[in-house]
Amino acid sequence: MDPTTLAAYDHRSAHYATQWHEQPPPCDLHDLLRTHFSPGPTIDVGCGSGRDVAWLHAQGFTPVLGIDGSEGLLAQARARHPTLAFRQALLPQLDGLEGSSFQNVLCETVLMHLPLESVAPATAALIDLLRPGGTLVLTWRVSGHSLRDDHGRLYTAFDAALVREAAAPAGDILLDDEVVSASSGRRIHRLVLRRG
Repeated sequence: MDPTTLAAYDHRSAHYATQWHEQPPPCDLHDLLRTHFSPGPTIDVGCGSGRDVAWLHAQGFTPVLGIDGSEGLLAQARARHPTLAFRQALLPQLDGLEGSSFQNVLCETVLMHLPLESVAPATAALIDLLRPGGTLVLTWRVSGHSLRDDHGRLYTAFDAALVREAAAPAGDILLDDEVVSASSGRRIHRLVLRRG
């Protein structure tokens, strides 16, 4: 994970948590999860302030675990959702997480914060978390070129083929498209994979 991006999230964690919780609900993401996820152990990698972990729990995708690289964001998540489980781990390593442990893996708008050389290994690491027959819902923000925002967060531009090629050998790609997010209003790429 890019250290400057992590520092930005740690430094402004309360601001980002408030921003995410005040956005319109991500109804398009919720529809995607209802369509493709099934009951069983679920993990949200890059859970931020826990908004989606709480929704997954309420929908019965349990037990659910939230993972993030930022201790500041995890503190926000634990304060907002004290009965839910959160812990720190970084992509692409995901140290301490056992492979083939989850029916459902969500990684929403995280990949673009990784250096280019980490995108394919991170995709493989996310798939490795899945049980056979489990589902990965993976989204990332699309940009024309790599940049850092005013707070230092990295947004890496990459072709979707990089993710597709890392994912395809592991199972069936059920969805592969670009849309404008109902929550953030940003263009995102969405990929759904069922592990073979």
